[in-house]
Amino acid sequence: MLWYNIELVGEHMFIMYDDKKTSEEILRKSKLLGSIELDKNKSYLIKGDNFDILSKINNGLNEKVDLIYIDPPFSTDNIFTITKDRSSTISRAKDGYIAYGDDMGVEEYIEFIRERLIIMRELLSDEGSIYLHIDSKIGHYIRMIMDEIFGVENFKNDIARIKCNPKNFKRKAYGNEKDMILFYAKNSKKNIFNNIKIPLNESDKERLFCKVDKRGERYTTVPCHAPGETQKGVTGGKWKGMLPPEGRHWRTDPKKLDELDEMGLIEWSKTGNPRIIKYAYEHKGKKMQDIWEYKDPQYPIYPTEKNMEMAEMIIKQSSKESSTVMDCFAGSGTTLHAAAKLNRRWIGIDQSQVAIDIVRKRLKEYEYEYAEFTGDKVSLEENDVPLQLKLL
Repeated sequence: MLWYNIELVGEHMFIMYDDKKTSEEILRKSKLLGSIELDKNKSYLIKGDNFDILSKINNGLNEKVDLIYIDPPFSTDNIFTITKDRSSTISRAKDGYIAYGDDMGVEEYIEFIRERLIIMRELLSDEGSIYLHIDSKIGHYIRMIMDEIFGVENFKNDIARIKCNPKNFKRKAYGNEKDMILFYAKNSKKNIFNNIKIPLNESDKERLFCKVDKRGERYTTVPCHAPGETQKGVTGGKWKGMLPPEGRHWRTDPKKLDELDEMGLIEWSKTGNPRIIKYAYEHKGKKMQDIWEYKDPQYPIYPTEKNMEMAEMIIKQSSKESSTVMDCFAGSGTTLHAAAKLNRRWIGIDQSQVAIDIVRKRLKEYEYEYAEFTGDKVSLEENDVPLQLKLL
């Protein structure tokens, strides 16, 4: 039996199910929980239910968080454990410690995520973004919920992430080597996006720079001219006694072309056709696309631990050094670790003592100051002095 239905309100579709609260009811419930005042210059590791903690910190941090990355449970109907010696990406050892439970029904799970997303939206700044990591089994429902909360117009990307090597399951279906990340902005016209470029790999260089010079450097060539005629100006005149082809103009001032020629950066064909040389080492990198390959650790320190390089890339792309980065499903602390390395202020929340202990252990070699909360009370270690950690 179908547990939900779709309603069309104006131009937008909403997913409806039993016991779905209104946004007003959720915010009203949130405000009844009181508040915790955080120092805007510190980072925090907080143990507790993330709805309660998000509600309590919203009073002081409303519209102050520039980036939220979360990797919540995926509604897998499993209990994830961690053993003393090691864990695996999907860890369910019977003799292990319970890291977290992921055993809610679909309807309960959807509302669980939705309640927290509504508070997270309140916390996001006008330049803020949220990245929600999920799998394809439940992700299409979550996307509808995020459309409802953040607005269809603020949807940025549905990113496919290659998470592991190909798997050959015996089930009658294609193997699964990807999951998804839903990327939304608080305001799609204002969100921080630094257009981080990624270096070309060897395959890219061979494809894009197919020529090799005497030094062994890869290069390609581009025309000395570009589309469009110049009505006035030197780029429409002669260079080396030649006019640019009809309907085109010289790509740069002929004097600059002379300089490039003198430097050996113009390649002349046997028929006298000049082209500008572009070397692979000059390339500034390629724009990130919506298919990522960031495989998770083979032997994680916490079940479903995510790739560190991916966390760093997201933080570089969608925050500034002055930003606050939040992960309220902190888990292994990968987001917090990456934010600390990149000099961002961070806030991590998790209700699992196993997760809190692993984050502490992971950060203990860092010289980084942060405070800890348990519930709504500050519990700083070492005589109320924030922990001193050493940077890797």
